[in-house]
Amino acid sequence: MRLLSLRLVGLPPFEDVTIPLTEEDGSPRPMTVLFGGGGVGKTTALAALSSTRPGYAVALQAAGNGAPFAVTEWSLGTDDAERPHPLRVASPTARTEDDEHQELVRRREQAHFDRVAREGGFVFVSIPSTRWFSRQPLVLSAPARTIARYDVRAPSTAEDTSRTDLARETKQALAYAAIAAALTRDKPAQPFARLGEAMARVVDLLVSLAGLSYVGLDPGSFEPLFKSEDGQLLTFDGLPTRARHLAAFGAIPLRALWAAYPGGDPSEAEGVVCIDELELQQDAVVQGRILGCLRAALPRVQWIVTTSSTVVAASAEGSEVLALRRLPRLKEVRLFSGAEARVH
Repeated sequence: MRLLSLRLVGLPPFEDVTIPLTEEDGSPRPMTVLFGGGGVGKTTALAALSSTRPGYAVALQAAGNGAPFAVTEWSLGTDDAERPHPLRVASPTARTEDDEHQELVRRREQAHFDRVAREGGFVFVSIPSTRWFSRQPLVLSAPARTIARYDVRAPSTAEDTSRTDLARETKQALAYAAIAAALTRDKPAQPFARLGEAMARVVDLLVSLAGLSYVGLDPGSFEPLFKSEDGQLLTFDGLPTRARHLAAFGAIPLRALWAAYPGGDPSEAEGVVCIDELELQQDAVVQGRILGCLRAALPRVQWIVTTSSTVVAASAEGSEVLALRRLPRLKEVRLFSGAEARVH
């Protein structure tokens, strides 16, 4: 599943804007960077997207009169390979078709895919800008119902403030992958081996930006271990904050991809991953390299990231940057693409 477009109507600071997420040939763009300063609606756009996806479409909340709504179009890819046209998902208050019959068909189709999505697949992961990492011991409980399960109907992290602490979720994903792979090393359960290998590769690639490598688990505590360039071993809680962010960017999406598609290699699965304010806690060197690492880590994932960093925006391809700007003397925010997106 990948996203083709997002339309926002009546949702401040937007009046009516469509954010395209496709290449010139109409295929889903693998990487999109929403670039802009504070207050231009980057977080608002991701929150609306999180609330308007297959399997989970809820009404948007906004101050003022009227009912804001969002409309998204999705290419379902491996989730429905034979589908000839995009799936359109809209807020419950939205009407997208002028013809009554066509609108009824669209609503029935959306309701059908809401049911289909509950059977698995349709991976969407959103990592908020309010993310933080507490220091707490690793706890694994009923993994078949928690870590190894992907619930498409669950609210995204941006909507559930109790999940903005990413420490527990990240450590559980790392520990489950390593333990499951070790327990089945001499057995024919290859999916667990692929999970362990993919988790180690993806997380190691991302934390290498901070000069670290992923070692595995501490045999006494099962806490994830990392090694610095001078050979010092560090637990996840002992990592610099920027390194914990990087580890989460790999571990959390990979865990969701594995749970949704348990029979294959999770690093080759399709899905949509959104990261708000990608550059938080990262220095300029990491900001310039992080997009490339995300692409390499999960090449079939569609990444949608927001940033106010000119370094991150400059590291992207020209077609990948969409700028949100509030023009002088105007209340609404306008969208710019191509060369106009790079003129600030």
